[in-house]
Amino acid sequence: MSRAALDRAGEQAIDWMVRLRSGQADPQLQAGLAAWLARDPANAQAWEHLQLRLGGAYDTLRSLEPRAPGQAREVLLQPGTSRRQVLRGLAGFGVLAGGLWLGAQSTPGQMLLADKRTGTGERRQFSLADGSQLSLNANSAVDVRFEAGQRLLYLRAGELIVQVAPDPNRPFRVRTAQGEIRALGTRFLVRQEAEATRVVVLEHAVRASLADGTSRDVQQGQAALLHAGRIEALSSDESHRGDWLQGRLSVLDEPLLAVVDALRPYRRGIIRVAPQIRQLRVQGVFPLDEPDRALTALAETLPITVEHYGPWLTLLGPRR
Repeated sequence: MSRAALDRAGEQAIDWMVRLRSGQADPQLQAGLAAWLARDPANAQAWEHLQLRLGGAYDTLRSLEPRAPGQAREVLLQPGTSRRQVLRGLAGFGVLAGGLWLGAQSTPGQMLLADKRTGTGERRQFSLADGSQLSLNANSAVDVRFEAGQRLLYLRAGELIVQVAPDPNRPFRVRTAQGEIRALGTRFLVRQEAEATRVVVLEHAVRASLADGTSRDVQQGQAALLHAGRIEALSSDESHRGDWLQGRLSVLDEPLLAVVDALRPYRRGIIRVAPQIRQLRVQGVFPLDEPDRALTALAETLPITVEHYGPWLTLLGPRR
């Protein structure tokens, strides 16, 4: 396969990404992407290359292109370029001025620069400087701030489980978009969701707090959701949410859309769920590392169909 073919496919892949994330994506556009991917192996290779290089920072590319036409594409298509090298290359074109490249509040940008990060289908474990053990689920990102008076993790995206090492002189906290969780000698799970933070205590206890000072202690076996202005205690046992450590998605009684959302970090491409089936209730245990097998199992137990258009587009709809 020629370099010229890969370059052409790479430029087209970037254009597809920008169009899909323009806010006007529809099934016709997604079907067009599927047809483009199936047309030539170079297209699928370029699309995967772009996903690996960008880690989802498509919105940034869209804002950059008018400032540096073609230059962002050139940097992204360089073989063997790391995330930080991409940023340095774009800085050389002058597009980092004023924070245009990522912006202080850009989640994709924060993921690109995070201290610890996982990609699609990737789970990782880290030993922190204090002896604590950190596990990250797929497509997750964390910044680590250990100083003389504190130990702080900033969960930028995704999900973590941490086993906290004792240190009476430095509290251990996890900060999210909604608030903070302070360990009280513990092992616990934190997940950044779209509008809330989910906390599940696996051992001992934590203290969850909001910016306005509202706080709540959460004990072993309990869980809570941190919203913008309140902390919601959850009555059900949520300890099964940590089963992703063993590569399992355990579902006791969840809507189909929530189950698909849990599978998304383990599968490249787009998964669309028709509105009329999103609230179907699901129970079962599904393999995270084989998301297509999990989707097939859902289709066997629910009145739904699963249609694949190449490896990059999957549509879930009602069975007729």
